[in-house]
Amino acid sequence: MNHQSTTYRMGYELSIALVLVLSASSVLAGSAKRDLPFENFTSPAALKAACDRGLADGARRLTVLERAPLDARWLARYDAFSASLEDAASPTTFISAVHPDKAMRDAAEACELRWNDFQSTLNQNERLYKAALASRPADAIDREMQHHLLEGFEDSGVALPAPARARAKVLVDKIGELGQTFSRNIREANIRLAFTESELRGVPETVWRTAPRDDKGRIVLGVDYPSYGPVMRLAEDAETRRRMWRAKTDEGGEVNLKLLAEIVQLRSEYAGLFGLGSHADFQTRRRMAASPAKVTAFLDEVKTAVQARELRELDELRAAKAAHLGLPQESMRLERWDVSFYSERVRRERYAVDQEAFRAYFPPEESLQFALRTIEKMTGVRYRRIEGAALWHPEARAYEVSDAASGRLLATLLVDLYPREGKYNHAAVWPLRHGSTLTGRRPLSALVVNIDRKGLTLNELETLLHELGHAVHGNLSSTRYAEQSGTSVQRDFVEAPSQMLEDWVYDRRVLQVFAEVCPACKPVPDALIAQALKAKRYSTGIQTARQLLYAGYDMALYGPTPQEPMALWRRMESATPLGHVEGSMFPAGFEHIAGGYSAGYYGYLWSLVVATDLRTAFAADKLNPSVGRRYRDTVLARGGQRPPAELVKAFLGREFNAKAFFEDLAK
Repeated sequence: MNHQSTTYRMGYELSIALVLVLSASSVLAGSAKRDLPFENFTSPAALKAACDRGLADGARRLTVLERAPLDARWLARYDAFSASLEDAASPTTFISAVHPDKAMRDAAEACELRWNDFQSTLNQNERLYKAALASRPADAIDREMQHHLLEGFEDSGVALPAPARARAKVLVDKIGELGQTFSRNIREANIRLAFTESELRGVPETVWRTAPRDDKGRIVLGVDYPSYGPVMRLAEDAETRRRMWRAKTDEGGEVNLKLLAEIVQLRSEYAGLFGLGSHADFQTRRRMAASPAKVTAFLDEVKTAVQARELRELDELRAAKAAHLGLPQESMRLERWDVSFYSERVRRERYAVDQEAFRAYFPPEESLQFALRTIEKMTGVRYRRIEGAALWHPEARAYEVSDAASGRLLATLLVDLYPREGKYNHAAVWPLRHGSTLTGRRPLSALVVNIDRKGLTLNELETLLHELGHAVHGNLSSTRYAEQSGTSVQRDFVEAPSQMLEDWVYDRRVLQVFAEVCPACKPVPDALIAQALKAKRYSTGIQTARQLLYAGYDMALYGPTPQEPMALWRRMESATPLGHVEGSMFPAGFEHIAGGYSAGYYGYLWSLVVATDLRTAFAADKLNPSVGRRYRDTVLARGGQRPPAELVKAFLGREFNAKAFFEDLAK
């Protein structure tokens, strides 16, 4: 997941999302004295003081910009102003996602709301809008920049009549506040479940041996992925799986269902201010898909391609459950919490693949180094750890990213690997600082995951490489303007560079790179990798159908007909082969669509079409440095300077198409 949005990027969708910024004013002392753009606040009061200074400085800079001449340099002046806001705002929202101290997280969220107010006012600034209209682009990059700015101003309501414009600002600020609360309710739920050892039969002892115990001696586990994944895949006790599934599915609780309903209603009202029939209309008109109708047609095409496969795979899981329990298949009901468990059994029996066994091959620190080394070999860069970097947690670390040939410093990467209480509990990348070749400004990204300290499964290694792909997209950006940097691209393209890399962990030659970073690590047998790829493809129907449900729900929720979130989900999930589990409330934890992926979750499948086509260029050798460098220069480095379809065409030498995607679905 890419937390693309930052309050300091232009536009309605971006201004209502999380503030994702980092101060560039602070340089650490000692061995870390290498322009590490991170200020490690020592107290909530210090963070608030920085927030006060940043807002005051932003207001001063705005006054200067409003008086700037309308000459050929106006776009550059605006971009420098926008970048200064990004720097001045401090690491507020990002810190709220990772800081171990709740008081610091609360202070960061309070600062975020103030910056949201600043930005929503800025986005309706008529002087700047008229200046952008009157600016004189010098070339195609300038024209794309001007187009981007004008869309952002207009989508924020600057051209609306005064009453509607005022209402638009109220809505933007309120949606931002509700979204912040929605995310906090998930992040700080701290759900705990108690199990006896017998209830965890089948789950490796390494998962629970060091876990705390309650006053009855039962093992206490959270719903973090190092606990949730093994329990769902391996617990023999169906009730144990059910309890874990329900706890994770209901994360966020009833309060988030109410918040989501309000967010949906407010977004619908916002779209109506522009004369549009739905939030989905509002969002898709700026994306590759262009309209809800095109999204629906695409989703229907994918559904046709996978429907039979999904049903066949589910029948196989029912048969596996019947055999396991010694009962007739005809009467066997497959439950939601059975899917991962019996999928794992089928994979083991049919393909001799045990995901847990991969942990011995992929220790966590070495897995990160493997992922970094893979990017180095592909794209011609180097990562060097910055020793002594004082970050938000002792286990967080920073890396310099430089060009391997010239040694030129390109960017900074921050990494936070392990789960802990109060931390963002999925996997994502924050593009904290956007780069600009015009000013020599270097990008900064933060990779935040929650991996198992005992090692990674192959699936988890795939996730790590996917998320690193977002950071690479940001770090290797080389755009004139910060506004166009890195992942500042259309939302339904942003996942493609990361999804492309997911296949890399199933490639024998790629996995041989592990020996370069960990000579003592046992290499994965080639035959096991080949079987793992077959095992991965086994559940393509089930997995794709689930993604279709999420995407379809998102589009319907934000469509022209008002929908109550839980009622809509119950109806749509009930129409699937496995049906709906009464009382479960998945939408309460569906953070994507409460945030920046609203009316955009379809983008995961849309981007996968592009990603699968991009992979064709690497078919002969995924580590080919000449192909990788061309990919870096034509796609990653260009950010949003050109539309995604043009970047992909420049790389592939042709228009992208869905041929490889549908062929992959059929394997």
